[in-house]
Amino acid sequence: MSLNYRIDNLQYANWSEKIFKQMRDGKVDAVHVTIVYHENFREMVAEIEKWNSYFERFPKLIFHGKYAEDVKLARETDRTAIFFGFQNPSPIEDDIGLVEICHSLGVRFMQLTYNNQSLLATGCYEAEDPGVTRMGREVIEEMNRVGLVVDMSHSAERSTLDAIDISSRPIAITHANPAFWHPAKRNKSNEVLKALAAKGGMLGLSLYPHHLKDGSDCTLESFCQMVADTADLMGVENVGLGSDLCQDQPDSVVEWMRVGRWTKKIDYGEGSKDNAGFPPMPTWFEDNRHFGNIEAGLKQHGFNEADCAAVMGMNWLNFYEKNFVPEK
Repeated sequence: MSLNYRIDNLQYANWSEKIFKQMRDGKVDAVHVTIVYHENFREMVAEIEKWNSYFERFPKLIFHGKYAEDVKLARETDRTAIFFGFQNPSPIEDDIGLVEICHSLGVRFMQLTYNNQSLLATGCYEAEDPGVTRMGREVIEEMNRVGLVVDMSHSAERSTLDAIDISSRPIAITHANPAFWHPAKRNKSNEVLKALAAKGGMLGLSLYPHHLKDGSDCTLESFCQMVADTADLMGVENVGLGSDLCQDQPDSVVEWMRVGRWTKKIDYGEGSKDNAGFPPMPTWFEDNRHFGNIEAGLKQHGFNEADCAAVMGMNWLNFYEKNFVPEK
């Protein structure tokens, strides 16, 4: 059986049977899905209830993935394993004991912050970045213990470097690109990427237009060149995909993502008043059926079979094997 797994380590779609079928058409073995932006613990549980309903309604298409073995099971049974993640630590509220509870419910990734300052760390939109907080240090230690991966995708520079240093296990930046290619606020510096790789961490390269050079007009060739340059900087073994695909979401969802309940105003984030909603995806990657375009593009760009397979999914699978289980 082919070991060329396809894993997308971040999506936040408007979930439907259509999208689950497209995952199968695209031969996507696993997807890390965002189930929380600003929700508290009880609201997070309600989101898991929704997913349990999807698993019950579409058992031939998807199931709840919890460990690396589930990716292999997905391939064997022609389904997609769905892994849960948070883009904010809001579900643990101010209670470190909820870290283990969330892991027991199947959550496998948690960002320490989403754009703003949190109880744990600083987001990339804050003017000052004092780094990981006292509670943040304690929560990272607990996340390491239970097997909940630290994600710093929306975090500021010092906080991200702090988290890499503090964590006893590799961390992830599940959906971002290198700043040397496109200087978006959320894209990461060479210093961060080198530090991430030095500790065995993973970078999921994003297809979200605000993170792409030339935005929605980014070419596949340009993206593949960026993948090659990032692999040269970090080592190909530390690079994967985290598309940040927000398929079929209404523009109103962007307001919840950026604003939540922390302000009464509109935060346009990476967009502008003229482009406040979701930007159109590049034509070569519009949904889960198009992962083959990336794979073909990498091969055309000179990636050999093994390195292409690593980027398309094997690196994430190896990361799952080591980091979803409790610390020994």
